[in-house]
Amino acid sequence: MSTLMPSSCALCGCTALQPICTDCRARFLSAPQHRCLQCAIPLPASATEASICGNCLKQPPAFDATIVAADYAPPIDQLVLSLKFGARLALAPQFAHMLREALLSANRENLPLPAQLAAVPLGTERLAERGFNQAHEIAKPLSRILGIPLARQLIARHRATHAQALLHPDERRRNVRGAFTVPSASIDRVRGQHIGIVDDVMTTGETLNEIAATLKRFGAARITNLVFVRTPQK
Repeated sequence: MSTLMPSSCALCGCTALQPICTDCRARFLSAPQHRCLQCAIPLPASATEASICGNCLKQPPAFDATIVAADYAPPIDQLVLSLKFGARLALAPQFAHMLREALLSANRENLPLPAQLAAVPLGTERLAERGFNQAHEIAKPLSRILGIPLARQLIARHRATHAQALLHPDERRRNVRGAFTVPSASIDRVRGQHIGIVDDVMTTGETLNEIAATLKRFGAARITNLVFVRTPQK
């Protein structure tokens, strides 16, 4: 079907059979990079492949590992915006395939695979405004290509929060504190489990940290974040 319906590359605009053309993937999305195993922040080239950054050593987050496909920087940031605010849903499977590649590459360090996946939930009003949850759109194809079940109701957002991107870093932790819970019907599916949390962007990591802390309070054994892009620290 794709050979009959060519489209344009989301980055360069050339005619392509996929939302991101082969040349742009090779140019912007294929360079390997050392990252912190726990929060995926880029590390110096001199760092070992099994390094943990200073921040995670000083203040260990609730999650145990983070896998990302790229940095949130031009021109990749435009892909995320196109999905989230432009409703270009065809990008979500591409993000999932790139996350799969990143995850399999990271597993050279023998990182365990999650037993199930869950997407970062949106608030009711934001979901109604947008019409879809971009994290869930990525999680669906990622679940299929990894062969890992997607638990759609594993975690719930039980109060509305302000958009994290609009807040000062010091306000982000307060904004999401206590915002998530595990529904009673899902508690038995959390206990003792390794859960992968899927999202599109990781900035400070406060939302993912709050979700991980919530899941661990309900008995989760391990949390791995699977996020398309990571915002580098300044």
